[in-house]
Amino acid sequence: MNLIDGGIQHSRMFLHMPLFDEISYQGSFENKVKKFRAVHEDQPCQILALDVIRKDEEVIWDAFLDLIKRSVAQAAAAVRGVYTFELLTMEIHKEVKTFNHQEIAGVLVNHARKCPPGGKRLVKYSSVYGILQNLNAVDWGKITVKSAVDVFKDKPCFLDLLVKALIKNFEFAHDPGILILNDLSQEPLFNGQDEQQQQRLKAVIEKQIPKSIEFLPEIYVQDKNGVRELLSGSVIA
Repeated sequence: MNLIDGGIQHSRMFLHMPLFDEISYQGSFENKVKKFRAVHEDQPCQILALDVIRKDEEVIWDAFLDLIKRSVAQAAAAVRGVYTFELLTMEIHKEVKTFNHQEIAGVLVNHARKCPPGGKRLVKYSSVYGILQNLNAVDWGKITVKSAVDVFKDKPCFLDLLVKALIKNFEFAHDPGILILNDLSQEPLFNGQDEQQQQRLKAVIEKQIPKSIEFLPEIYVQDKNGVRELLSGSVIA
């Protein structure tokens, strides 16, 4: 399924990335890193993305997830079949203020009715993008929510641990790649004035990238303050 057709390129996750011809979702690793396959000018590319939020803002993520689950439960009562709804990207601070249960439940119901057994559809509501999959045809309705967001419990100076996780999952890639650390926190983890953090980020890049990876990936950290590419040090937005 080409997610470009559903507008995923305009989501928070991909807004500042190159304009791809195709983006498909391939699932998530155990450490919550999401894997995408993209095509740009006939060149395949692997994209690994990790959504993260700082520990002291976990309550906001929990509130957002509760809103989603309540809307999904409402939608499930109006459909027939067993489904999963996997969240791909969202802006949680925006949604907890403007979320409308009736609207997203209606969107999910409309997509579910058009999704045959075994089928998938990209669902968009406001800043929320997710994949609805019909697992089985039954006479009753059930929709299970799947999500992958890492709650970062360490101090911000240890942000390099998250970058290291992205790099580790990319080590044996045979195509060019983009690694995205997508910080959902209201108070971003990345801090250009944190000397210890910046030194640790530089060290993990210098230590792991040249030795373990055939194709040097682009490594982005994006948050409410902008997007930075760590290898070049450039600011995208």
